[in-house]
Amino acid sequence: MEGLDTLTSALARRTPERLAVLLARHAEPLSRRPAPARLRELAASLWSYETLHQVVLGLDKPGLHVLAVTARLSQERARKEAHGPAAPEPGTGYQSLMAHRLAFPDLAAEPVPVAEVYAALTAAGHGGDADREAIGAALEGLYEVALAAPTEDGRVVVPPRTAQLIGGRDLGEFEAAPSVEETAQAPDPAPEQALIAESQAAAAGLGGALERLLAALAVQPAALRKSGGPAVREIKRLAKAAGTSEPRTRLLLDLLLAADLLALTRTPTGTVALPTGGYDDWLALPPGERLLPVLTAWAGHWAIATWTPFGEAPTALERGDDRRAPALRHGLLAALATCTEGGAGRGVPVPAPDAPSLEALRPLIAVTAWHRPLAVADEPLILERAAHTLDEAAFLGLVAYGTLTPLGRALLRTETDADPAPLRGALRSLLPPPLEQALFQGDLTAVVPGPPSTALSTLLALVADRESEDSATAWRFSGASVRRALDAGRTADALIEDLTAVSATGPLPHPLTYLIKDTARTHGRIRVVRAGCCIRSDDPALVAELAAHRALRDLGLRAIAPTVLVSAEEPGPTLEALRAAGYAPALEAETGTTVVERAPTHRSRAPLRKPADHLAVARRLLDDESE
Repeated sequence: MEGLDTLTSALARRTPERLAVLLARHAEPLSRRPAPARLRELAASLWSYETLHQVVLGLDKPGLHVLAVTARLSQERARKEAHGPAAPEPGTGYQSLMAHRLAFPDLAAEPVPVAEVYAALTAAGHGGDADREAIGAALEGLYEVALAAPTEDGRVVVPPRTAQLIGGRDLGEFEAAPSVEETAQAPDPAPEQALIAESQAAAAGLGGALERLLAALAVQPAALRKSGGPAVREIKRLAKAAGTSEPRTRLLLDLLLAADLLALTRTPTGTVALPTGGYDDWLALPPGERLLPVLTAWAGHWAIATWTPFGEAPTALERGDDRRAPALRHGLLAALATCTEGGAGRGVPVPAPDAPSLEALRPLIAVTAWHRPLAVADEPLILERAAHTLDEAAFLGLVAYGTLTPLGRALLRTETDADPAPLRGALRSLLPPPLEQALFQGDLTAVVPGPPSTALSTLLALVADRESEDSATAWRFSGASVRRALDAGRTADALIEDLTAVSATGPLPHPLTYLIKDTARTHGRIRVVRAGCCIRSDDPALVAELAAHRALRDLGLRAIAPTVLVSAEEPGPTLEALRAAGYAPALEAETGTTVVERAPTHRSRAPLRKPADHLAVARRLLDDESE
């Protein structure tokens, strides 16, 4: 087949770096097909109907227009040169149709001289004197994404199924550039520093929400329903743990699953979602690096997770089937960039998804239709989809004040160039390195004026309760939180030493030191023995006090010795009841040693997906072709 031969030859002339960019740009659709062993197989995968169906969504209007006109000209040439019927006979069976599909001109393509493409686009009815430079740039863009291939004699071939994909669409006149409509409601230009501050706050909040959500799933994995997705009760629990809304929690769950930080694992009681082994490596990354896989996953996610169409139930942790969603995201971000440049820096009105009217988005949608026409066309709910997409972008720190933040511009460049370097650099400059020290205050609080390091956050979470989180994070110490650290096997001296080592103000405040020592003094005076169970203490008066305590009646305590009580409950409920009554018991093993209590953490045993080395694959394919 001449078209595939031409594409294979064009791929063989690429450098390994250029071919790797192509593989990275089309990684998602190509992942749904067998891995190619030779360039010919790669060419067949690139021009398969399934791959084309996804790739054409990423074309802007000039590229789509040039592709459609070239396909039409190719189809007309094929009809003239065909020896078979112009169309299948009525009643033709499926097997017969597929066996003779190459005989039908509508399923074939002939090379088209490039001059004819220029002539067709500059003719009357196609926009008058179209910009030849824009047509040339669009044609080169089609070559770059392998939606067209040049022949050696100056002609161009396109995929044979192009006409079935886009041939019936009315693309109107050729537009070399989008037209931006000025709106009176446009917000005033925002200073660059304000955009950076807004993006920084959103990114820091996102990082904290992701960390808390993963920590909650590590302690208690989310159970999934048999029909798929977590129940409403699970979403509410996880939203409370993450400190965000339920729709945004569903978004974060989907992104964590796509970023390989969550996995769905079968257990004897059903399917659960729990962190993968990559979660521990993720915790060790700087704050900016943590967000890189999440933002990359959002750009390619096949769903608008915060949007639930009318009549449907909200869900999460399911494979998305909205193939237009990635193209719509890119189109909206690119449209924001275009509108900002064309409006002297003014932003675009971006109403909230629950606003009474979303009509203010119409001008932005019009520009989006130039950047990604197929993501907008024939979409009756485009305003709702766009509003929720922009709301997600604001939550992720990509949009603020009706325009793109520096982080949003970096993500747009990363998508366009299929290179994560711009996004990685923007995240590193946006989020400073994590802090290793905290400010301890006399009111039994510790404040970290920035993102805490993993070690600092782990230490403070062990001995204190997180109280607030914004640009600074505050923890509060209490008797219960200190007892939690003592239950985990830490001693008072070790706690004071570790906290002093991370104190930015020198020695710890006296109230905190007193709290730790006083709590440790009473900790362990009561001992719960694993026997079904027994409570013992060296203080007979304390034992008598427990036996007479009203709040402990449900334990059925009775004295079997001056220093020993028997409880009708197991050790776990007995410990909880004693702690609820204000005591500080410690769990003791049958050998008499103190048992260290630690909250169990869970990890999926599923193997992690290895990142694709597109450059190595490109070199192998090119080397095999040259042999």
